[in-house]
Amino acid sequence: MTDEMKLLSPLEKAGHSFANRVVMAPMSRRRSEQGISGAIVARYYGQRAGAGLIIAENSAVAANGVGYLDAPGIYNDVQLAAWKKVVDEVHQQGGKIFVQLVHTGRIGHPLNQGGELLVAPSALIAEGQIRVPGDLHLPMAQPEVLSTADAAALVQAHVEAAVNAIAIGFDGVEIHGAHGFLPEQFLHPLTNQRTDRYGGSIANRSRFLLEIMEGVVAAIGKERTGVRLSPFAEINGLPAYEEEEATHLYIIEALQQLDVLYVHLSDQSGGGSAPITKDYLKAVRQRFHNLVILAGGQTAASGEALLQAGLVDMIAFGRPFIANPDLVDRFRHNIPLTAPDTATFYQGGEKGYTDYPTAAIVAV
Repeated sequence: MTDEMKLLSPLEKAGHSFANRVVMAPMSRRRSEQGISGAIVARYYGQRAGAGLIIAENSAVAANGVGYLDAPGIYNDVQLAAWKKVVDEVHQQGGKIFVQLVHTGRIGHPLNQGGELLVAPSALIAEGQIRVPGDLHLPMAQPEVLSTADAAALVQAHVEAAVNAIAIGFDGVEIHGAHGFLPEQFLHPLTNQRTDRYGGSIANRSRFLLEIMEGVVAAIGKERTGVRLSPFAEINGLPAYEEEEATHLYIIEALQQLDVLYVHLSDQSGGGSAPITKDYLKAVRQRFHNLVILAGGQTAASGEALLQAGLVDMIAFGRPFIANPDLVDRFRHNIPLTAPDTATFYQGGEKGYTDYPTAAIVAV
């Protein structure tokens, strides 16, 4: 791969200057005890500042939306002060960083949330177990049904988190509307059995996510706002459904009206879900005219082909960034990638987190 490749070329959009089109995808690494991103987290992201854009891991907008043990939050002053050190480190290394804002809804356990009960659109327990303190794995808990007013309050929690993220220096935010977390629990007819304004039709099921997007755009600006979506991804107990494509394309059209900076699509076909096809990307392109980012099982070569075809604007890489902090340089110089240690993906300290080496690059 050479600098002539589009993947390595700079990109200018809406006042942003991206050094290349390589995005570090948001990946939950769960090194934030008590929801606080410590010095180790700043080191981890600083090592990877060569990405054109880092999207920092999903960070809870409220205590009842943390979900996973040792996942970070962004809803109190201590968490914000810790995240500011991460932002400052990435900027010092010349990088650009957004943060992904999340509420996990029915995914989680009160033991991971300081005793806070799970909440969801409807009272349906998610299948499976989740890790809790003591290295135990317990079934996920029964969620309480959000009232209409409580749902609106969680919309505002996302907006407040976005305002605070910008105040401490993040370059923008990404709303997590994917992977079976709260916004997608509203979108999906299985987990949304409501009869109020947030339930029933595609428009009503989309309302929660779109109210978040509208509020964030109004508060911090459309040029600082992106969203992650995962059409066709059967994650966290959400199966495929008849209106899935129609629902997501309805959202895409609404996002175009809001003129947000980007849509970030997460392809989960590597885990057995249906893929995001080229035809679907074309349908998105027809409806959305700002940046399209694609994540999920991409290589430098496959990403380059999608960029050259004009189907996307940036390519997000997850696991390759875990084990290759210098991923962009490795792409540039055709250096083989280090394989990640899967046992340390979601727990541990420095091992499998900040101890991956960079490659030696010999000047010619």
